[in-house]
Amino acid sequence: MNGSAQIRFWLIGFVVFCLLVWLLSGVLAPFVTGMIIAYLLDPVARRLQAIGMARWLATTVLLLLFVLAAVLVTLIVLPILLNQVTGLLSAVPDYVARAATRLQPLIAELRHRVSAANFNEIQKAVSQYAGSAVSWIGTVIGSLWQGGMALIDLLSLVFITPVVAFYMLRDWDHMIGVIDHNLPVAQRETIRGLGREVNHTLSRFIRGQLIVCLLLGLFYAIALTIVGLNFGLLVGLMTGLLSIIPYVGSLVGLVSSVGIALVQYDDWTMWALVLGIFLLGQFLEGNFVTPKLVGESVGLHPVWVIFALLAAGSLFGFTGVMLAVPMAAVIGVLTRFALHRYRQSALYRQPPADPPDMDLPTVS
Repeated sequence: MNGSAQIRFWLIGFVVFCLLVWLLSGVLAPFVTGMIIAYLLDPVARRLQAIGMARWLATTVLLLLFVLAAVLVTLIVLPILLNQVTGLLSAVPDYVARAATRLQPLIAELRHRVSAANFNEIQKAVSQYAGSAVSWIGTVIGSLWQGGMALIDLLSLVFITPVVAFYMLRDWDHMIGVIDHNLPVAQRETIRGLGREVNHTLSRFIRGQLIVCLLLGLFYAIALTIVGLNFGLLVGLMTGLLSIIPYVGSLVGLVSSVGIALVQYDDWTMWALVLGIFLLGQFLEGNFVTPKLVGESVGLHPVWVIFALLAAGSLFGFTGVMLAVPMAAVIGVLTRFALHRYRQSALYRQPPADPPDMDLPTVS
C-alpha cells in the first residue's frame, strides 16, 4: 500500500467513524462515559495489580468506591445545590429590581449625555439582544428535554454506565492487545508511537484538568460561602465544573459572583473582596495548580479545546462534548506528526531554484 493509498484508507476510516458517532449519538452517551471512567481508573487498577490483586477484584473494588462516592455526593451535595438553585430562581425578580434601582442614576446620566434618538436606539438594541438571549436559552432547554428523552438518557447514564465501565476496565489490557495485534505490520511502530503520545496528552490533560476543576470548585465554593455571598456554594461549584472549558468557568463565575455582590452589598469593600477571591484563584491556578497537575506542554491549546468542544457538541450533542477532548488530542498529535514528516521531506528541504541568468543591456 503506497502513501496515497494509506492516506485514503485512514481518511475513509475517520469519515466512517464520524458518521457512526453522528448516527448513534443518541445512544452512545453511557458507553462513552463508561469508557472515560475506565480510562481514568486504569492506572489505579494497574497499581493494585502490581501489589498482587487480581484484575477483576481491582475492577470491582474501584467501581464500588466510585459508585459509592457518586451516591454520597448526590445525597449530600445535590439537595443543597437544588435548594440554592430554587432560591436563586425565586430571588431573580428581587435582584433585577435592585439592579434597576442602582442603575437608575447611571441611566439618567446616560440619557442626559446622549441624544434622545441615540438613547432610544441603545435601549432598543439592549432589549433586542436580551430577548434573543432569553429565546436562545429557552430553545436550548427545550431541546434538552425534547420528547422526554432527557429522563431516559439520565436513567441510561445511571444504570448502564457502571456496567460498561466495569467490563471495559476489567478487559482494558485485553482490548488494547487486540487492537495492537491487528495494526498494519509496516506502520505498527509508528502507530504505537502516536498512540503513546495521544495517551500522554490525554492522561495529563483529562486527569489533571479534572483535579484542577475539583480544587477550583472547592476553593471558590468555600471562599464565597465564608464571605457570605448569597448562593456562593452554587456559584463556586459551577465555576469549578465549567473550568474544564478554558477561561469559560472563570469568566462565568466572576460575572455571576460580582453581579450578585453588587446587588447584595452596599459596601464596595465586599465587591472588592469577591473580586479578590477570583483574582487569587486565577493566580493560584495559572502559576501553581495547572502547571503542576496538567503541565504546560500537553499539546492542547486552550483555543483548540474550546473550538473542539463547541464543534463536537454542535455536531454530535452530549456525546460529542465527551468525545471532544480525545478527538482534539488525536487530531493535534496527527497534525504534529504530519508537520514533522513534511519538514523531513524533499518538498520542504529542497533548496530554492537558482534565478535564471538574464543578460541586462549595458548603459553606455
